[in-house]
This record gives sequence, C-alpha cells and structure tokens, in this order.
Amino acid sequence: MNPSERIDHLIVGLADWRGKTLAGIRRTILEADREIIEEWKWMGSPVWSRDGIIAVGNAHKDKVKLTFAHGARLPDPDKLFNAGLGGNAWRAIDLFEGDKINERALKNLVRAAVEYNQIKLKGKPPARTRPKVHKSKKR
Repeated sequence: MNPSERIDHLIVGLADWRGKTLAGIRRTILEADREIIEEWKWMGSPVWSRDGIIAVGNAHKDKVKLTFAHGARLPDPDKLFNAGLGGNAWRAIDLFEGDKINERALKNLVRAAVEYNQIKLKGKPPARTRPKVHKSKKR
C-alpha cells in the first residue's frame, strides 16, 4: 500500500469519532495546499509534508493529536495549539470527542508551516510571522 492508502486504512479502522476527526483534519490539510504529500512514518503515523514535515497525525485512546514539526516557529493567532507548548520546536493540537476544528485557522497554520519549510530550505532565517498579503490598488 502507498502512504495515502495506509492513511485510508487507518481512518477506516477507527470506527468511532477519532476516524471522522482524523479524516476531517486530513481533508483540511490537503485543501490548504495542493502540493502537500502524504507519508507514512514511525511505524504507523500519517505525516503531511511539503519541502519538509508539516505535521504528524495520531489517534490516541481519548484524543486525536496533530503535531506540527516546527510549531514553535509558526504564528498561531487563532490559538489552535493547546499541547506541547513547553518545547523548542514541536507544538500540537489535541482534539477530544466533540471538539470542532477551525478549518480556516488550520489551513492558515498549514500554509505557515509550508512557508517556514520553504524559507528554511533557501537558507534564510525563518520569519516569526507570516508576510502580510498586500492587496493591489485599483488605478
């Protein structure tokens, strides 16, 4: 099986709320950027990457955890990160039964992670905040 098929199989095997939650997270991540690829690492963890790891998803007994590899370097204005806040690199979002994820905020976080990875690849110092989007002026 390829990584996407393995993730499909994992989600189907989670017949409770965790499968639905992981499927929703996956859909949102993939919608954030068409060039994100799915990988299968660490003996059974879905991983989403583009120019480096973006996030790892895991279903635990009582939660679904989405861990961002460089979360400590990412802007989080919507305060999605609620776990792993003490480390120097990784940050996580723990979702419990009944929790709803802010899809817009998650997409922005994923895009910030992609941007961080791309800047890191180019050897430039990572930006602490996302660049502002400038609207073109009508003439």
